[in-house]
Amino acid sequence: MAMEHHVSIEALRARLPDYAHDLGTNLALLVDDPALDPEARWGCFVASACAVGEPQTLRAIDAAATAAGLTAEANRAARKAAAMMAMTNVYFRAVHLMEGAAYQALPSRLRLNRLAHAGARGVTYDLSCVAVSAINGCGACLDSHEAELRGRGVEPTQIQAALRIAAVVSAVARTLAAEAALHPQNLEI
Repeated sequence: MAMEHHVSIEALRARLPDYAHDLGTNLALLVDDPALDPEARWGCFVASACAVGEPQTLRAIDAAATAAGLTAEANRAARKAAAMMAMTNVYFRAVHLMEGAAYQALPSRLRLNRLAHAGARGVTYDLSCVAVSAINGCGACLDSHEAELRGRGVEPTQIQAALRIAAVVSAVARTLAAEAALHPQNLEI
């Protein structure tokens, strides 16, 4: 099963145009990056792909994660991280950007079952949240989840790995979306 995930990633890399060669190289390197254990690594991949939402990237990464052994429960937790961050990143980024201090003092009044991420260890969930928050550009959420992770003893290199996954997955997805827009006749069916 260990090599099966490479098939989906290699197919994704093959779809990248030649000008994006470095993206494909980075994608291949991150798949085997030992900074994160497999659950955390693939959770960050799935959460990042969900955050960007480009279909080819999402399908390939989901297939690769499944082939690599990411459990259905951990996959669901990664998708939950992407969904929750889609909401909280918008809210907390806006509150952070607004000059009125009164908004920062108000409770968000958004339903957040922070502890209800069964299926993945809390560290994996928070690393996925860091990856998605990087994609969505929410400094407040990045700081919050980074502090939570550091409080649990997670090393900066591990958090950096989640950020690197987010950066590469986002770039791959955006490149494929741009190519699809420019060359719709080449769309995968």
